[in-house]
Amino acid sequence: KDPSYAVMNRQIEDLSKKWHAEVAGYEKKAEQAYQSYQSEAALLSAQQKKQREESIVALEKQAYELKRKYFGPEGELFKKRESLMKPIQDRVWAAMKELARRGGLQLIIDRSSSKIVYADPGLDISEAVVSTLGLDR
Repeated sequence: KDPSYAVMNRQIEDLSKKWHAEVAGYEKKAEQAYQSYQSEAALLSAQQKKQREESIVALEKQAYELKRKYFGPEGELFKKRESLMKPIQDRVWAAMKELARRGGLQLIIDRSSSKIVYADPGLDISEAVVSTLGLDR
């Protein structure tokens, strides 16, 4: 296994734990505020109830927004993983190209997915197909 991959995973795990703790802090504050509100609701005026409810909703919204910012589909964790993974992927790609060049390989196929991960650009016949069809690009 590539040691840089293990380092990257550790960094991502540490960051994920840190952000989960931050989100959990907001969730805990919201829960505590809600419990406090429930125990004191009978003693509060309508205006005080409204203020407390708005405060609880604001805390819950903060937790939700933070969770989305960090862990959403385009969140910070995704971006960080992508940025840390790029140098590793670039090294793998360069190694495959070098192996293909040295070994005279035209294709490299990933066994686990049966996908072509490297193809000699000379194998691309797209232009010939377009030309044979009489189409312009």
